[in-house]
Amino acid sequence: MANPKKTSSAEYEALADEVMSEYPDIETGSLFGMPCLKSAGKAALGSFDGGVVFKLEGDAHATALELDGSELFDPSGKGRPMKAWVVVPVAHQDTWPSLAAAALGH
Repeated sequence: MANPKKTSSAEYEALADEVMSEYPDIETGSLFGMPCLKSAGKAALGSFDGGVVFKLEGDAHATALELDGSELFDPSGKGRPMKAWVVVPVAHQDTWPSLAAAALGH
Protein backbone atom coordinates (compact mmCIF):
# COMPACT_ATOMS: atom_id res chain seq x y z
CA MET A 1 0.00 0.00 0.00
CA ALA A 2 1.37 3.42 -0.98
CA ASN A 3 2.17 5.91 1.76
CA PRO A 4 -0.36 8.77 1.36
CA LYS A 5 2.28 11.30 2.46
CA LYS A 6 4.34 10.33 -0.59
CA THR A 7 1.63 10.70 -3.21
CA SER A 8 1.56 13.59 -5.61
CA SER A 9 -0.92 16.45 -5.46
CA ALA A 10 -2.42 18.67 -8.16
CA GLU A 11 -0.46 21.60 -6.71
CA TYR A 12 2.84 19.70 -6.91
CA GLU A 13 2.08 18.57 -10.46
CA ALA A 14 1.41 22.19 -11.49
CA LEU A 15 4.74 23.22 -9.95
CA ALA A 16 6.55 20.34 -11.66
CA ASP A 17 5.05 21.30 -15.03
CA GLU A 18 6.06 24.94 -14.53
CA VAL A 19 9.61 24.03 -13.48
CA MET A 20 10.11 21.55 -16.29
CA SER A 21 8.89 24.04 -18.90
CA GLU A 22 11.24 26.72 -17.55
CA TYR A 23 14.26 24.44 -17.06
CA PRO A 24 14.33 21.76 -19.78
CA ASP A 25 17.31 19.96 -18.18
CA ILE A 26 15.18 18.86 -15.20
CA GLU A 27 14.09 15.21 -14.96
CA THR A 28 11.37 13.47 -12.99
CA GLY A 29 12.28 10.70 -10.59
CA SER A 30 11.62 9.17 -7.21
CA LEU A 31 13.14 9.88 -3.78
CA PHE A 32 12.17 7.77 -0.76
CA GLY A 33 9.19 6.58 -2.82
CA MET A 34 7.86 10.08 -3.51
CA PRO A 35 7.77 11.86 -6.87
CA CYS A 36 10.66 14.30 -7.26
CA LEU A 37 12.48 16.52 -9.71
CA LYS A 38 16.19 16.06 -10.36
CA SER A 39 18.91 18.28 -11.71
CA ALA A 40 22.06 16.59 -13.02
CA GLY A 41 20.75 13.31 -11.57
CA LYS A 42 20.37 14.65 -8.02
CA ALA A 43 17.02 15.15 -6.30
CA ALA A 44 16.22 18.80 -5.57
CA LEU A 45 12.53 18.81 -4.65
CA GLY A 46 9.64 16.42 -4.23
CA SER A 47 6.01 15.99 -3.29
CA PHE A 48 5.45 15.18 0.39
CA ASP A 49 2.37 15.27 2.59
CA GLY A 50 0.47 17.73 0.38
CA GLY A 51 3.39 20.15 0.30
CA VAL A 52 6.77 20.23 -1.37
CA VAL A 53 10.12 19.31 0.14
CA PHE A 54 13.09 21.34 -1.13
CA LYS A 55 16.84 20.78 -0.73
CA LEU A 56 18.07 24.26 0.17
CA GLU A 57 20.99 26.10 1.69
CA GLY A 58 21.81 29.57 2.95
CA ASP A 59 19.20 32.31 2.79
CA ALA A 60 16.71 30.19 0.83
CA HIS A 61 16.85 27.52 3.57
CA ALA A 62 16.31 30.11 6.33
CA THR A 63 13.47 31.78 4.41
CA ALA A 64 11.69 28.46 3.85
CA LEU A 65 11.94 27.51 7.53
CA GLU A 66 10.45 30.86 8.57
CA LEU A 67 7.20 30.08 6.72
CA ASP A 68 4.38 29.06 9.06
CA GLY A 69 4.02 25.27 9.06
CA SER A 70 7.36 24.59 7.35
CA GLU A 71 9.68 22.09 8.96
CA LEU A 72 12.79 20.06 8.36
CA PHE A 73 12.09 16.91 6.34
CA ASP A 74 12.03 13.73 8.42
CA PRO A 75 11.25 10.96 5.92
CA SER A 76 11.47 8.21 8.56
CA GLY A 77 9.20 10.04 11.01
CA LYS A 78 11.59 9.00 13.78
CA GLY A 79 12.97 12.40 14.76
CA ARG A 80 15.94 12.30 12.41
CA PRO A 81 15.37 15.24 10.05
CA MET A 82 17.52 15.88 7.01
CA LYS A 83 19.04 19.28 7.75
CA ALA A 84 19.19 20.57 4.15
CA TRP A 85 15.62 19.57 3.26
CA VAL A 86 12.58 21.70 4.18
CA VAL A 87 8.90 20.76 3.75
CA VAL A 88 6.85 23.79 2.74
CA PRO A 89 3.06 23.35 3.03
CA VAL A 90 0.56 24.14 0.28
CA ALA A 91 -0.48 27.30 2.16
CA HIS A 92 2.76 28.81 0.83
CA GLN A 93 2.58 27.50 -2.72
CA ASP A 94 3.19 31.04 -3.99
CA THR A 95 6.79 30.65 -2.72
CA TRP A 96 7.33 27.26 -4.36
CA PRO A 97 8.62 28.50 -7.75
CA SER A 98 11.36 30.64 -6.20
CA LEU A 99 12.27 27.86 -3.75
CA ALA A 100 12.36 25.39 -6.64
CA ALA A 101 14.73 27.67 -8.55
CA ALA A 102 16.98 27.87 -5.47
CA ALA A 103 16.88 24.09 -4.96
CA LEU A 104 17.75 23.48 -8.60
CA GLY A 105 20.59 25.99 -8.52
CA HIS A 106 18.95 28.37 -11.02
